[in-house]
Amino acid sequence: MTFNRTKYIDLIMYILSQCSYKPNFGKTVLCSIMYFIDFGYYELYGELLTDETYIKSRRGIKPKHFFEITQELISNNQLFLRKENYYSRKIHRYFPTIIPTPHFSQQEMEIINRTIDKLSNSNASTITRYARHDSPIIVADIGDDIDFRYVFSRDRKYSLINK
Repeated sequence: MTFNRTKYIDLIMYILSQCSYKPNFGKTVLCSIMYFIDFGYYELYGELLTDETYIKSRRGIKPKHFFEITQELISNNQLFLRKENYYSRKIHRYFPTIIPTPHFSQQEMEIINRTIDKLSNSNASTITRYARHDSPIIVADIGDDIDFRYVFSRDRKYSLINK
């Protein structure tokens, strides 16, 4: 597995171009959607879309390269970060400053858009509670990499097979 930096950046920028206007859409929701896209793609096609490593944390899912990539995009003026109040919490909201040109196949776009449609209206608490019951996350310990091979033991609620 080799991390696909270009596809990862394309994925972040595309998701944000579709969702950054939503008041609930902070870092936790973005990272969770990226996880579900990568793992759903693996479930259907046997490979991760970005080859990102996702880590289970007490607060949810942490993509290994997220901070590094978003800082680079902010430095290059392609992304803007704003911390905002969302009810009783502070959320980290990212806004693209450019119109992205994603380079995804039709097959990839189908999984990406299906996942965005399904999960992008969730807030951080809701999506974190939802993710906690996905097989790959259940099996992982806090601080460990989430093993993509457990997608094949997913509950029907999470599985993309036969939908």
